[in-house]
Amino acid sequence: MREAVDDFAGHLAAVRNRSAHTVRAYVGDVVSLLDHARRMGCAELPELDLAVLRSWLAKQRTTGAARTSLARRAASARTFSAWAHRTGLLPADVAGALSSPRAHRDLPTVLRADQAAALVEAPGRFAAVPPSPPAEDDSRPSSPAGDGSGPSSPDGEDSRPSSPDGKGSRPTTPTGDGSGPGSPGSSGPPAADGVAEAVLLRDRALLELLYGTGVRISEACGLDVADVDHARRVVRVFGKGGRERAVPYGVPAQRALDEWLRHGRPALAAPHSRDALLLGARGGRLNPTTARRIVGGYAAGTGLPPISPHGLRHSAATHLLEGGADLRAVQELLGHSSLASTQIYTHVSVERLRAAYRQAHPRA
Repeated sequence: MREAVDDFAGHLAAVRNRSAHTVRAYVGDVVSLLDHARRMGCAELPELDLAVLRSWLAKQRTTGAARTSLARRAASARTFSAWAHRTGLLPADVAGALSSPRAHRDLPTVLRADQAAALVEAPGRFAAVPPSPPAEDDSRPSSPAGDGSGPSSPDGEDSRPSSPDGKGSRPTTPTGDGSGPGSPGSSGPPAADGVAEAVLLRDRALLELLYGTGVRISEACGLDVADVDHARRVVRVFGKGGRERAVPYGVPAQRALDEWLRHGRPALAAPHSRDALLLGARGGRLNPTTARRIVGGYAAGTGLPPISPHGLRHSAATHLLEGGADLRAVQELLGHSSLASTQIYTHVSVERLRAAYRQAHPRA
């Protein structure tokens, strides 16, 4: 069975072109399924049947798995069963008739347009205050948000974990790499000031990109310098499944990117930076986990509701639709393979209309 799991992982990565995250999730589900089957007396893979699959899902349910998790695990089982049948490992596609609970889709959290503007402009407000020098101790980031950049991994990605968000208090610096704004009148060594200013320029570019394009956080962190077409104001994005799309961005994002590339990136660039567009404070490619902490840190520091990079993506899509954009165009911009994924944002707009109606109409 181990060999079958390894071959299935190779199929997902090489043939289906799934992301590393998807491969890990599906393989983990299949390992859990086969372990359950073995405890039920299935010594060999061909002994797997629908009753075992249903028993596995039922056990997941009794242990408190959410409907979305059950739906994904059922999808993993169906994908594995179909592949095993095609390759001759199973005499039949035993999971073909396996049903799964419909995942409940909550309406996404979105910011108002003025709140989104306040968030993306937050690094500029912090830049007005002279920065304090970076922390001496590389192992203890000084901020709730955390830059997360440390000794780079072989692929040039920042990998040092950051401290958790400090809810309820304004962070000393939203970027959290020890290079953000300090108290008024403070000053640090010129080199430290240069890094601090570069980090603020990077944060502004990151926030403008996320809200201005609606790209996923993994897509933003995966951008290379050559992916930015300054003349046409378009970024080339590689999304899920390796699908490529061109996403336009506006003038504020253009200014932020120009400032970052002219004055910020050269201050942080190192030999291991390669062609990465967004860098951590020590020169590696900006880590998506770190970028999430940056967004959360600025939201907390600006007094906004808790928001994630995906929340900015939701906000961008909602504001596009509310501004009159075509649903099909928004689908292309977001990189959704199905229009059904984009239609969730029409529900958000309807909910806002209902709220406005209840508040304003005398007979609501």
